[in-house]
This record gives sequence, structure tokens and C-alpha cells, in this order.
Amino acid sequence: MERYKTLEIVQQTPNSPVFHLYLNRPLLRNALSRDFFAEFPKALSSLDQNPNVRVIILCGRGDHFCSGIDLKTLNSITSDVLSNDLGRTGDRLRREIKGMQAAITALELCRKPVIARIHGACIGGGIDIVTACDIRCCTQDALFSVKEVDLAITADLGTLQRLPSIVGYGNAIELALTARRFSGSEAKALGLVSAVFSSKDAMDEGVRAIAEAGIAAKSPLAVTGTKAVLLQARDLTVEQGLDYVATWNSATLLSDDLKEAISAQTQKRKPIFAKL
Repeated sequence: MERYKTLEIVQQTPNSPVFHLYLNRPLLRNALSRDFFAEFPKALSSLDQNPNVRVIILCGRGDHFCSGIDLKTLNSITSDVLSNDLGRTGDRLRREIKGMQAAITALELCRKPVIARIHGACIGGGIDIVTACDIRCCTQDALFSVKEVDLAITADLGTLQRLPSIVGYGNAIELALTARRFSGSEAKALGLVSAVFSSKDAMDEGVRAIAEAGIAAKSPLAVTGTKAVLLQARDLTVEQGLDYVATWNSATLLSDDLKEAISAQTQKRKPIFAKL
């Protein structure tokens, strides 16, 4: 399995279809570096193309999930794009931002479901990451903040685009304008996370159960199709969304997975689905 500077891929249980993708800079609270933005889409693509992977759990090594962008990286980007020509400076900076945006959007482009397992701090760029995940869970003592305004930055990696559809526009703008901290319990009340656990160990077990029994045991065609259709429906009218899923199912519905699911229901046994 490929090695990365800022990430680690782990299959914790042999033959398990659930793989863990760790943010792996624990001494720096998993702050996001330039290496991260280069490696993250590659790691996700690797997991997406691996037929043994059905669910990805995204988590952080150490005491925190992610403390946001590394300030050294921010300074480095600023220095690298500077030029005597303001137009060219702006063009270079835009390309840098678009590249970092693409790294986060890779979570949505990955066909396999991604579950964010959040503990400790989830700040700034950490919010960008988790809002692009499919399911989010956290510990009771997790700490969140849409931090960018405190750094004189308009958040530009996805939070302002994704958070309103998750927690509602009113909640999103209040969190983004104030940059205030909020707890795991409040994150659950807002709808940012699906479940809150009393401890990291409890979350590890709970998320593993969601991933293995709740998702990985189901038809991979149905799971990847459900993710794709839901993401597409976000930007469509109901009528357009219905047309999209009709087209999708016309290509994938008549599968061996459907036959196996019906057979298993009839025989009162667990279905066994082929790898994708």
C-alpha cells in the first residue's frame, strides 16, 4: 500500500471491507500542509479504485481530528504567488485555491461512502473536510469552529457552500461570521453530526458498526448509486432529480446484486455481494 507524508491508510481487520484513512500529522494537530493537498485526492482515488474497499472511515491521529490549515503553508502560498503584476498574482492565487478545493471535493468524487470520525478539535479546514464527507460522528468533547474570519480569510474550501445545506442557512452564517466554538452536543443538535459518543473508544466501536454492518454488508452498486444520486440531487429540482435517478437505475438496477438481495430475503439469510 502506498505511503504518504501526511496520511496513512489502514485496514484494521484482515479481509474487512472497511478501510481507515488517517490524517497523520499528530504533533501538528493534523494541520493541513501543501503535501496534504497533493496526497489527499491520490489516497482517496486509490481507495475508490480498490475493489476490496466498500467504506472509508476518515479520522485523525493523536488528540485532534484537524486544527485547520498549517499557517506555514498559508505563508508559503502567499509568498509563492506574489509578483509585481497584480493580475498575475491574482491568477496564481486563484489556481492555488482551486487546487486545494479540488483536494477536498475528492471526498465527494470518491464513489465509496466516507464517514468522518471526529475527536478533539475540528477547526477551519477541518470543517471543510467533514462537510464534504457523507456521514459525520464525533465525541462529546469534540470542538468545532468555522475559524477563517479570525484569520481575516473568507472560507474558500467548501464550508460556505456545503454547511448551509447541512445545518441551515441561519445557523451556517452565524457560525461562519462569529467563528465561535461549538461542542459535539451542539453539532448534533444542528445536524452537523449524526451521532455523538461518550468517548473515543465508544466512537470507534460505534462507527465501525455503522460502516461494517450498516453499509458494507449492502449491495455496493446500491450504496455507490445512492451516494451519487443524493449528491447530484442537491443541485437539482425534484423533477430533475427523479429523471437523473431513473437514468441511473436504467443502467444499474438489473444486476446480480438485485437477484442476490431477493434470493437472500426469500431464503431468510444474509446476502453476499460481489466486489465492485
